[in-house]
Amino acid sequence: MTTLEGAVVLVTGGNRGIGKAIVDELLSRGVKKVYATARNPQPSTDARVVPLALEVTDLASIEALVAAAPDVTVLINNAGGSAPDTYLDVPIEDIRNVFETNFFGPLNVTRAFVPVIERNGGGHILNAHSALSWIARHGAYAATKAAFWLQTNAIRLELLDRGIGVTGLHMGYVDTDMTAGVTEPKSKPADIAKEALDGIEKGAFEVLADETSRQAKAALSGDITNIYPELTA
Repeated sequence: MTTLEGAVVLVTGGNRGIGKAIVDELLSRGVKKVYATARNPQPSTDARVVPLALEVTDLASIEALVAAAPDVTVLINNAGGSAPDTYLDVPIEDIRNVFETNFFGPLNVTRAFVPVIERNGGGHILNAHSALSWIARHGAYAATKAAFWLQTNAIRLELLDRGIGVTGLHMGYVDTDMTAGVTEPKSKPADIAKEALDGIEKGAFEVLADETSRQAKAALSGDITNIYPELTA
């Protein structure tokens, strides 16, 4: 288990949405410092927040981040991108790009910061997935989250004896800019952030932060038509 009080935390995509809510919740739990990254980082009124630039698809940007944040003990891979709702009617480059952002991006950040966390005495990694890790909706976005889920599970095993815990965070729709056009019920970012950080401090392997994610995972053991009822039409 990892105590967040006094920790030095890196949050990718920390300027808005769930990432900003996580930064705010970290501050309320007494962290020593939060590196909040974004493509265009914004200043904070709290001196403990250090805004840094990051493009997760750019290895040079990740290397610069490692140099700027040598004291990290907790990594939260939150940055990600959306995708068109189709595999067939978009350029294949659009699908590759979302994999670069949502799968290879956090993988490269993790590979870069595991040695940093080890040098600092160990700590924790939290990866933000989705209920769509288990449901094939919204095109390649769901596929990237499914692949990221498996990446998280594999890295957790690799880090068992290296002093770094790994938590996977899953949630349904959250009230952020990305879901502005969604009319379905949405969770509050602050609620997801609290569940996520509780998971880190409890050493949870997985956090199912809302009823949508709990139902989605439970449905995997049932018939496929329960997940995709249109197949019976």
